[in-house]
Amino acid sequence: MSAVGDHHLALLAEQAYERHGDYESLFFEGRWLTSREIHDRSARAATGLRSHGVRPGDRVVVLMTNAPEVFISYRAIWRAGAVVTPVIFLQSVPELRHILTDSGAVAAIISPELADLFAAAAEGLSITTFVTGYSVPKGLVSFEDLEAGEPAGIEPRADDDLAALLYTGGTTGRAKGVMLSHRGLWEAGRGLELASRTSAATRSLLPLPLSHAYGLIVTIAGLHSQRRLVSVLQRWFDPAGWLELVAEHRLESSPVVPTMLQMLLAQPPGDHDLSSLQTFGSGGATLPPAIRSAAEKVFGVTVLQGYGCTESSAVISAESLSEHRPGSVGKPLAHAEVEIRDAAGLSLPAGEDGEICVRGPGVMLGYWNDPEQTSRTVRDGWLHTGDIGHLDEDGYLFVVDRLKDLIIRGGFNVFPRDVEDVLLEHPAVQVAACVGRPDAENGEEVVAVVQLQPGQQVSGAALVEFTRERLARYKYPREVTVLDAVPLTSVGKINRKAVRDLLSTRE
Repeated sequence: MSAVGDHHLALLAEQAYERHGDYESLFFEGRWLTSREIHDRSARAATGLRSHGVRPGDRVVVLMTNAPEVFISYRAIWRAGAVVTPVIFLQSVPELRHILTDSGAVAAIISPELADLFAAAAEGLSITTFVTGYSVPKGLVSFEDLEAGEPAGIEPRADDDLAALLYTGGTTGRAKGVMLSHRGLWEAGRGLELASRTSAATRSLLPLPLSHAYGLIVTIAGLHSQRRLVSVLQRWFDPAGWLELVAEHRLESSPVVPTMLQMLLAQPPGDHDLSSLQTFGSGGATLPPAIRSAAEKVFGVTVLQGYGCTESSAVISAESLSEHRPGSVGKPLAHAEVEIRDAAGLSLPAGEDGEICVRGPGVMLGYWNDPEQTSRTVRDGWLHTGDIGHLDEDGYLFVVDRLKDLIIRGGFNVFPRDVEDVLLEHPAVQVAACVGRPDAENGEEVVAVVQLQPGQQVSGAALVEFTRERLARYKYPREVTVLDAVPLTSVGKINRKAVRDLLSTRE
C-alpha cells in the first residue's frame, strides 16, 4: 500500500483545519458553516463512501449546483482515496451518459433538482447514488445517511496518483477526461495562493461553478492560505444577488469569468455599498480590455487576470497586486515553466507570437482512455495548450487567441479577439463573438455576432462600419449579426462552435 503523499489533497485540507482551528468560514443561503463542521462532515462522509463500496482509485461523480456539500464531497472523496469527477450541471442526457460510462464511475453525489437528469443518463448503469437535501427519491441514498458513521482517517495515496478527472466542455467533439494528480493540483493551488498574498483580502464571494477547473483550483488555493479565509457562496451566479452579498458581508474580492463582469456592468448597482471591494480575479477566458477598464472604473477595484487550462491543473500564470501589467495574464507561477514555440516546435524570443507550451507538475497525467490524443498534446513533458501568445522582455505572458480559432482570410491571419475587442468598444455592445466562415474567394470570411446592452439599439451595418474605421482592411468583419443572446458554454465562455453553427443555418 502506498503512503499518504506529502501532496495528498485530503492531508492539505487536514493541515488547513489544524492551522486555523474552528471559525465561521463559509456562508450559504442564510447560514454560516464553521471550519470544524466542514472538516467533521467530510471525515464522516469518507466513512460512508467506504461503507458503500467506494475503493481507492474509484471515480465518484459530483453533479451538483454550488452548495457546501460540494466542498464536503471533494474532501470526503479524497479522504477515501477515490477520484473526484466533477460535472457541471448544465448537461444534456447524452453528454452526462458519456461521462458516466467513459469514466466508469461507481458512485455519484447529486443535488435533488438534478435527480431526473441523472436517472435518465444513468439508466442501466450500476452507480450508487447519494442525494443532498431532505426529499430523497426511491433507490437513492441520502447525504445525511452518508455522514452517519464515525470519522475516517486518510486513505493512503501517492503524490502522482489520480485525484481528479475533469471532463472538458466538448464544444469541439465528445468531452475528454483530463487526469490530474494530487501533486499537480496541490502545486497549482499553492502557486495561485502565493500570487494572491500581495492582497490583504480575506473575505471573498464565490460565484464560479465549483465543478469547473477554475472553481476547483480556487478552493484548493484557499487550503494553502496562511490566513483565515471567509467565503460566501452563490448557488449559481446572479448579478443582483452578487451585489447584495458583497454589500451585506463587506466582501473584498471575487473570482469571476469575463462574461460575469459584463453582466455585473449591465446591472445597476443601486444603493448597494460596494466600497469594501478591492479586487476581481478574472480567468476562464480572455478578458477584453474594454471590460477590464470599465470594471475597474465602475467598481473602483483592480482586476487581476490569470490564465490556464484544465490540462494544466487550471492555472499557469496570474497577476498579483505587486506584479501586473495591462493586457497580460501575469507571470508564470512557481509551478509552471512556459515557452513560446513556433510550428516546428522551436522556442521563440520575447515579443514573438507562437503556441504557449508549459511544463511542470501541474501538467495532466493524460487524457482518460486516450493515449493517442495524450501523445499529441503532451510531447517530451511539454503541454501544448493550443493557445497563441507571447512573453515580453520582463516575463509577462500575453494571450492572443486560440490556435484553432485563427481565421485565415486571403492569406492573412486574423485573431478573433482583435475583432471582438473593437466591437466591445462600441457603447451599445455587451458581448461579441467573431468567427471565420468558409468563403470561395478568400478561403475564410470574417463575420461576427453581438449581444447589445439592455435598451440599446444599433444595426449590424453600423457595427461593420465602426470596425472598418478601426481595423486593417483584411481584419474587419464583413457581416455583423445582432442576436438576443450570444451562445456561451456552461462556464460562461463564448461558444464559437455554436456561433459558427448558428451562422451556417442563417445563410
